Amino acid sequence: MPRGQTLSYGAPEDARTDVLAQAMFAIPGVETLFFCENFATVSMTTQADWRQVAEQVTRLLETHEPEIDAAAAGAPGTAAEHDPLAFVPKGGDPQVLARINQLLDDRVRPALAGDGGGLQVMGLEGKTLFIRYQGACGSCPSSTAGTLMAIQNLLQAEVDDEMVVTMA
Repeated sequence: MPRGQTLSYGAPEDARTDVLAQAMFAIPGVETLFFCENFATVSMTTQADWRQVAEQVTRLLETHEPEIDAAAAGAPGTAAEHDPLAFVPKGGDPQVLARINQLLDDRVRPALAGDGGGLQVMGLEGKTLFIRYQGACGSCPSSTAGTLMAIQNLLQAEVDDEMVVTMA
């Protein structure tokens, strides 16, 4: 997976073209998946047996052969179609969005990645930025409170003092 790229799947049908994700979704109890360049976050159902899921996911990761050829080339029907870096947020000034993403890349996303998650900018309407947490951050209560406020404070200090950050 190229540096900085992430993939997030909320359901098996979202991962139709990703062989590794499909194999993980076949493990009983796997609910969502988040892949970053050097880790994967697997969320499980409340009924899942943690040890069994962890053992099966670990075995799968140890034996998986990455599909570099078609996906890296961006061939149709590959994981490259789901490249979140190709996602274009709705609305907003592209230069402001680029500045926001650069700040998030430098100061926020590395910390979220350290906890098994990430975030995606979904759009900008006026002075309201819409974000979506990914991976472990999507189900963590502190991400919806503490980090949301920290992101808003950062953007108010660095971009616009009236910026509001909310969940999409």
